Amino acid sequence: MTETKMGTLYGIGLGPGDPELLTLKGYRILQSVPIVAYPKSPDGRCISRSIVADYLKPEQTEIGMDFPFKLAESSQPKYDYWAGVLAEHLAAGQDIAVLCEGDPFFFGTFMYLFNRLSPQFPTEIIPGVSSVMASASMLRTPLTYRNDVFTVLSGILPAEKLTKQLQHTDAAVVMKLGRNFEKVRNVLKDVGLIDRALFVERATTDRQRIVPILEVDPAEVPYFSIIVIPSEWDWAKG
Repeated sequence: MTETKMGTLYGIGLGPGDPELLTLKGYRILQSVPIVAYPKSPDGRCISRSIVADYLKPEQTEIGMDFPFKLAESSQPKYDYWAGVLAEHLAAGQDIAVLCEGDPFFFGTFMYLFNRLSPQFPTEIIPGVSSVMASASMLRTPLTYRNDVFTVLSGILPAEKLTKQLQHTDAAVVMKLGRNFEKVRNVLKDVGLIDRALFVERATTDRQRIVPILEVDPAEVPYFSIIVIPSEWDWAKG
């Protein structure tokens, strides 16, 4: 008897929302696999699938993986469960593409499946455009120059930690805003960075909005928004 060849697990970075930012390699693999898996919220929403909905084929099997996405509730039991589901298909020789908003290894849900499955199965990562790079492009502002120190921060961090990190960097972005926006904006005021800070939500999508940071309503800031604090290096002076 011939031993069944194991399937390959692909983590495909889709980019921040514009379907045209999917790489050619990502598109090729997405079109070739029999199974496509993606995370979905408890209410059934799936942003990653919506990005590439027009690229999927009717004959592909889709696996919507529900995760709680709440800080108060651990997602680890769900990752264990879904890793087990994917492992059964991989062991049967079926390739699987897991859809990842942005880049798979940059705050990506796929990382937790990768940690569980890559020791057992062939795995390939297809990088994607991160929201950080996309936001800078939409804001038309270079992030860094020369030897700048660049910092990526989560808005969920306590104000004290945000303050400390922002005081020791040349340029930064703050992600995961939502209900944390007002706290982050107050920190930027306290450290004297509010005038350099730029705000964009849902960058590259048809719902993108760029708003002056002092005019943003904290009650209406979505999770998929970002604050960019670009370098203040004067390129004209060299």
